[in-house]
Amino acid sequence: MNELRHQGIGMTSQRTRDRLIERLRDKGIKNIALLDIMRSTPRHIFVDEAMASRAYEDTALPIGLGQTISQPYIVARMTEALLEAGPLEKVMEIGTGSGYQTAILSRLVKRVYSVERIEALQQQARLRFQELGLRNIRLKHSDGNWGWKDYAPYDGIIVTAAPSQVPKPLFDQLKVGGRLVIPVGEKGEQQLLVVTRTEEGFDSKHLDLVSFVPLLGGRG
Repeated sequence: MNELRHQGIGMTSQRTRDRLIERLRDKGIKNIALLDIMRSTPRHIFVDEAMASRAYEDTALPIGLGQTISQPYIVARMTEALLEAGPLEKVMEIGTGSGYQTAILSRLVKRVYSVERIEALQQQARLRFQELGLRNIRLKHSDGNWGWKDYAPYDGIIVTAAPSQVPKPLFDQLKVGGRLVIPVGEKGEQQLLVVTRTEEGFDSKHLDLVSFVPLLGGRG
């Protein structure tokens, strides 16, 4: 039953997914392993059934509770930037959300540690990971601004909501040589940054103008 659900029909079929991958390639995504994984990952199971027919459009979609599933191009852009320096063992994600970005990452890195402040979203994501047989993901219900110190330092950190400035714990929990991919800024003027930790400090590079939900504190 799950296999049929994952394969999809009509607007969730493989042909529709292939068109999305061609669009991502046309927009400049070059990482072949990433494109193959996005092609085979059933994005439609990460949204409500009513939204499933739009799952392979290159657009963000609402997932309830004021949150969204990111646009596929942004997922690809952030993941490609994270992996640009080579394979990663241990990655922390801030903002599990629907779990789609987490699922993509889990097939490209050895271990993913994902933090989500909204417990209901985390529980839904956990069920999706179980359904897909993804066993290298650990989840924590917590304030993403704090990171997840227990498993630090991380080879990479990816943040799927925008703080006004990078929370200090994320800098602290990044390994020397590691990369942090994060949207930063107020609504309407957010920049997607790649920050690399060096022996001397941090090097920052601007990638794109983006639009993300804000990174909120506390737990919901």
